[in-house]
Amino acid sequence: MAKAAVEPKTKPANHHIRVGIGGWNFEPWRNNFYPEGLSQAKELNYASRQLTAIEINSTFYGSQKPATFAKWRDDTPDGFMFSLKASRFATNRRVLAEAGESVERFIGSGIAELGPKLGPIVWQFASTKVFDPVDFEAFVKLLPTKVDGIALRHALDVRHASFLTPEYLALARKHGCATVFTDSDDYPSFADVTGPFVYCRLMRTKSTLKAGVAPKALDQWAAAGRTWAEGKEPADVPRIEPAPAAAKPRDVFMYFISGAKEKAPAAAMALLERLA
Repeated sequence: MAKAAVEPKTKPANHHIRVGIGGWNFEPWRNNFYPEGLSQAKELNYASRQLTAIEINSTFYGSQKPATFAKWRDDTPDGFMFSLKASRFATNRRVLAEAGESVERFIGSGIAELGPKLGPIVWQFASTKVFDPVDFEAFVKLLPTKVDGIALRHALDVRHASFLTPEYLALARKHGCATVFTDSDDYPSFADVTGPFVYCRLMRTKSTLKAGVAPKALDQWAAAGRTWAEGKEPADVPRIEPAPAAAKPRDVFMYFISGAKEKAPAAAMALLERLA
């Protein structure tokens, strides 16, 4: 018989900081994260009580039904949040300005069923997509601010070096969009804040480390999370421009993604312990 899911042992002291992983169905997690014998149908229930957020990747590849979003909402505790990767049909195209129909289809697919558990929407672009200021701004203008009365927050996951420019930062800030900070050697890595919240994808977990990330690095991420949440800027992150003056407190989303994926839950829980 599967063990019952337990309430989270650790929660961030500052409610502005949420920490999680990408998805919840991953076979290697069944021998190092989920209790032995736990049915797959109960994995989201369990994971959402150990972590405070999950980034959903399946929405990038295909539409989900409104009933599915409602089930995810009902299977998770109050205060939990889902980030959603938006449809690739909106972002993986030659002319972004022509993505209006795909954007509308994704926004109207039932994501509002998540209610207060709807976190940022991540618009991930191909690593070959070059920054075209005119076309990119036309795309950003297509992103709605609400769906069924629920305010929407957008994060732009840009993956080409041509975005490493003040012109891109100014464009994102003009439209209130966050930029994904990707901690990786495989994609442009810059932590300039461009929106009212911070979104991090941490991609350096290692299979040789118990928590997937060295204790010193976890300490640094905890300190960075607190600094961002306070409206300030960490000193030890890569940037395009000098850090601006302190702003208002902001929400922070930190996900352990990719790298040694089997270690992602351990890394997330270790970070939550430091934030508790």
